[in-house]
Amino acid sequence: MGNEFVITVELTPPKGPDVTVMLNKLEGLRDLVDAVNFTDSPSAKMRLSSTAACKLALEKKIVPVLQMTCRDRNRIALQSDLLGAYALGIRNVLVMTGDHPIWGDHKEAKPVYDVDSSHLLKIIKNLNEGKDINENSLNGKTDFFVGAVVNPNVEPLMPQLKRFEQKFQCGAEFFQTQMIFELERLKIFLDFANKYDGIKIIVGLIIIKTKKMLNYIAEKIPGVAVPLGLIEKVSKLRDEDVEKFGIDFALEMSRQIRDTKMANGIHIMAISKVEEVKNFLNLL
Repeated sequence: MGNEFVITVELTPPKGPDVTVMLNKLEGLRDLVDAVNFTDSPSAKMRLSSTAACKLALEKKIVPVLQMTCRDRNRIALQSDLLGAYALGIRNVLVMTGDHPIWGDHKEAKPVYDVDSSHLLKIIKNLNEGKDINENSLNGKTDFFVGAVVNPNVEPLMPQLKRFEQKFQCGAEFFQTQMIFELERLKIFLDFANKYDGIKIIVGLIIIKTKKMLNYIAEKIPGVAVPLGLIEKVSKLRDEDVEKFGIDFALEMSRQIRDTKMANGIHIMAISKVEEVKNFLNLL
């Protein structure tokens, strides 16, 4: 990632082995975005592996971003899976600690959390230097471009800023934010983040499509702050007008982020149809 304004999108791999729908989406996204980010069993709901989805994207000539959580693997499995991903040609990794299984569809599953996301960043830094976590030599070096997540929405913000600094020091080269609905919150975070030379920030955005969708995000997604005024505004719209409002709202935020060089790119989350991304980017 250089100085260009990048656009990435998020895809959730299917719950099952049939990848037909996902491959069709990848075909449509190939010439629209810079990279596709594949979630790793988000909300602790079991899905096809992010690694497999990334490999399929590579076969479609699309740059993938591998998501890797610490929830399901110990340090041996994390390193093994990372080496496997690198051998398959995957070069971009986004690490996170991961949602607890209690929130998912396998509530009886035992979480691992052998390491957290900061520790995983150190592991990848070691792999990039040709060593495992215990400083044992590998038969070569990886060359991952590695990122982490950050949430400018939380109150108080200071603990999150300290986590950001810790992740930066552990080797994060880029950060992807939780979905943002208020630029003022984002600016407060960026005033802090911009003190760190060379760091890249990609802002998470979502296109509001229905009232139900916005209410679900506000009530069910941890760490997301949806302004009460926005909820009230959307609640007063006719159902058929909500998606247009959502597109216009996301466009205004994206244009401000891009035109003021506030951040290095945007990440469009929770897409359902390629056409909605295409229409959005054509307007952007």
